[in-house]
Amino acid sequence: DRRENATLQSVHPLHGYMPQTMSVSVCGEGSLDRLLPSVSTGLSPRKRTTSQCKSEPPLLRTSKRTIYTAGRPPWYNEHGTQSKEAFVIGLCGGSASGKTTVARKIIEALDVPWVVLLSMDSFYKVLSPEQQAMAASNDYNFDHPDAFDFDLLTHTLRKLKQGKSVKIPVYDFTTHGRQKDWKTVYGASVIIFEGIMAFADKELLQLLDMKIFVDTDSDIRLVRRLRRDITERGRDIEGVIKQYNKFVKPAFEQYIEPTMRLADIVVPRGGGNMVAIDLIVQHVHSQLEEVSEVMAALASAHQAQPLPQTLSVLESTPQVRGMHTIIRNKETSRDEFIFYSKRLMRLLIERALSFLPSQVHIVQTPQGEDYEGKTFHGKRITGVSILRAGETMEPALRAVCKDVRIGKILIQTNQDTGEPELHYLRLPKDISEDHVILMDCTVSTGAAAMMAVRVLLDHDVQEDKILLVSLLMAEMGVHSVAYAFPQVKIITTAVDKKVNDLFHIIPGIGNFGDRYFGTDAPPDWSDEDMDEPSY
Repeated sequence: DRRENATLQSVHPLHGYMPQTMSVSVCGEGSLDRLLPSVSTGLSPRKRTTSQCKSEPPLLRTSKRTIYTAGRPPWYNEHGTQSKEAFVIGLCGGSASGKTTVARKIIEALDVPWVVLLSMDSFYKVLSPEQQAMAASNDYNFDHPDAFDFDLLTHTLRKLKQGKSVKIPVYDFTTHGRQKDWKTVYGASVIIFEGIMAFADKELLQLLDMKIFVDTDSDIRLVRRLRRDITERGRDIEGVIKQYNKFVKPAFEQYIEPTMRLADIVVPRGGGNMVAIDLIVQHVHSQLEEVSEVMAALASAHQAQPLPQTLSVLESTPQVRGMHTIIRNKETSRDEFIFYSKRLMRLLIERALSFLPSQVHIVQTPQGEDYEGKTFHGKRITGVSILRAGETMEPALRAVCKDVRIGKILIQTNQDTGEPELHYLRLPKDISEDHVILMDCTVSTGAAAMMAVRVLLDHDVQEDKILLVSLLMAEMGVHSVAYAFPQVKIITTAVDKKVNDLFHIIPGIGNFGDRYFGTDAPPDWSDEDMDEPSY
């Protein structure tokens, strides 16, 4: 239920912002209890239509760019964890105070590509049959803290802050229950959490790095509710005013307004107060880790150490060496490049399959004799390609694994920041039970491969069931992946020692995707462009 109307302009006088001491924990003297005291539930609830989390778009378009609001943190350190936890902004305020407008203004001004918007409206409790009957007769109080599932909300926000994927309930207010399908959301650089009770839980408050209270005059909030309910919900003015006086206003005075004292910043006039929003953005920017620092950490990790035992390199036979000579040659035609790349891919996939678990299986030959052989000891094999270049390895996998399932992950390199970013994935629903062959043609720093592994782990694939296969890897990428995920098996046809300042493998193979598909990258693109996530 959106209690804000972004199209209405606030006419509240300018009060300016009121910054207070920035703090994460508010567990000192005077903090609220886990849940606020109960009040009478004999008031009429709002009638609602659909949950906003079902209709929220995955992106926000501004006049300058597109901001993805369903992304994940782009970087993981050499230990496979986020280099820094997400920065969580809590937005609290009364009904129709302008919380959503403030959230959008912050996102636009932050200029951070990956932001998650989390609404309390998705976390209403599942009602019992008795409570369902109360709701149907307008006797259930949806504005009381007890109406929210704070345990689930706290658990969800904590996982998002740690960079883990979560499933968000889709709440249908017409039936007062959660729908069968939940939506999957990934962590991000910044999480904006908004709701009328955003500050009403002590454990939840400890997860908020910045607490903002949107303070809008009660007359303005009432006008916004009048416009919304009359024009959008077909209600009469008497009913809206009655509901406000008996239900919304008492809830604000008893549960919402007292939490203003917990806020780090109070924003009068909502989204119209750009002075306060600029202050918020400035503070968030100071907390976000610079990408260059993370890149430097990746580059220096595990230097001069021996290659890990989890790495398997195809034997450098004259045949393998000859194929590398052909595909590394810049003068090689596209047809020859494709032909010999496919030959190498077939050998690589065959090598990878030898690391899958097997068990003894005895069969009878046509001559009536027993033969002690081997069969795959697992449920299924699934191939997952990192688009675009990794997709070229799928035919080789299909050629040796009958009826293999294929998933896809699109990781693009941001040309402004150099960050690998997850844009798309399509994985089988029950992939958690499978052995997964993760395919990418080249791996230099290992950042994209680490992200892809993390995505698989987010989908409950066991780490020791993941095999990363790549035609060519740099030592830096091998170290990064191996030490971040020590149980992932790494299989490649060759390892080059160096990576240049642009993180290109040296001597390398060039841009595999462009050479294979016959596409030419624009002059300002690097070899590891958005079409070939070869980090």
